[in-house]
Amino acid sequence: MKSLYDKHGDGINDPNLYIEYDPLFEGVLGTGINRRDLLAAGGLAALSGSLPMPSFAQEKKFNPVVKICYIPITDAAALLIAHELGLFKKEGLESEAPTLIRGWSPLVEAFAAHRYNLTHMLIPIPIWMRYNNKYPIKITAWDHTNGSAIVVSEKSGIKTPKDFGGKQFAVPFWYSIHNIVSQRIMKAAGIKPVIKPQDAKLAPDECNYVVLQPPAMPPALAAGTIDGYCVAEPFNALGELKAGGRVLRFTGDVWKGHPCCVVVMHEADAMDPDRAAWAQAVHNAVIAAQIVLAENRQEMADLMSADGKNYLPFPKEVVRRAMMFYDPAYYKNPQAIKHPEWGQGRINFQGWPFRSATELVTKDLKETVITGDARFLETLTPQHVANDLVNYNFVKKALEANPKWRNDLSVPQSGDPFTRVETFQL
Repeated sequence: MKSLYDKHGDGINDPNLYIEYDPLFEGVLGTGINRRDLLAAGGLAALSGSLPMPSFAQEKKFNPVVKICYIPITDAAALLIAHELGLFKKEGLESEAPTLIRGWSPLVEAFAAHRYNLTHMLIPIPIWMRYNNKYPIKITAWDHTNGSAIVVSEKSGIKTPKDFGGKQFAVPFWYSIHNIVSQRIMKAAGIKPVIKPQDAKLAPDECNYVVLQPPAMPPALAAGTIDGYCVAEPFNALGELKAGGRVLRFTGDVWKGHPCCVVVMHEADAMDPDRAAWAQAVHNAVIAAQIVLAENRQEMADLMSADGKNYLPFPKEVVRRAMMFYDPAYYKNPQAIKHPEWGQGRINFQGWPFRSATELVTKDLKETVITGDARFLETLTPQHVANDLVNYNFVKKALEANPKWRNDLSVPQSGDPFTRVETFQL
């Protein structure tokens, strides 16, 4: 089976750049792959996981064709389905087939170079781009809510967060919800997140954090070079089914209806009055796709899988599990779902960018261990980010035209559906 890695390292799925590698890891699991190989496969070692300084190109001329790039995770589902089902076309827009990119750094580079005008990003990344690099980017909606988990190796002996002392733990990016939420869980259990070389000696209360690209996480877990990871689906489902992993906790069971990946646009596309009709049409299509996803999970999982249109290069049973399997009775040892009364799904599709969540992400970034120069966070206020980074206009109009979005239980069921108090309970 051909992988979507490329020989030149830029992460773009150019069919002329394929190399041999099995993205489902049948040829990797259990082969004794070593730590150096895994760090190379992940693309980023423990001490080099900060974002690069991209070359930010200037837009030459506005092109109304919707050009999407994405990481192969369920977070991107709404963008993929909006194209596949012709929902952009229904809004009068032309869209190109989405381009799969295998890493966050090359996705940032490609978007910043104006090769694409619509994508999804981990919500902390646009914060870094706008306020550290002064790049004109806007969050315009959420792609989804929840959709992530902490997975541990069956062999690791980890049954509670307290057991992470002296262990190795992977996240997909320093600027990620996965880094923020997992560190909060660790700290509450008395475990100190640190960033050290993997062969460094750890104190009994230290857990060493490394950055690995999501495809490298399940084989690293199976090989025993990491003890756990926190990442988006379907790599948690894949870890369960293929890599001897089990879910320790679903992140949506800790932070109810949390954001992870958000819809982002270039600021000119989101703010220029002459492009307002275009931007509104884009959001109408994305919200329509979210509703289709929520109401047709199995069909959409099969469509996106390798057994369907291959947007996500995993068999349908993996994608189905990632989008549908959330059973408190099954996930009881350890208790990965402690709040079934919240009515959450493993992943939900809700587009409203709650100000309260943006503020909490900004606040928690200041308290999260990351590498690189993060001094820009020192004077950044949560209120300013919520006001300045997010454009609420297009998504609000699209949601008001599609009231089914209120069925998501992370949305207030009485009063103002656009305002909520964040629920974070360990």
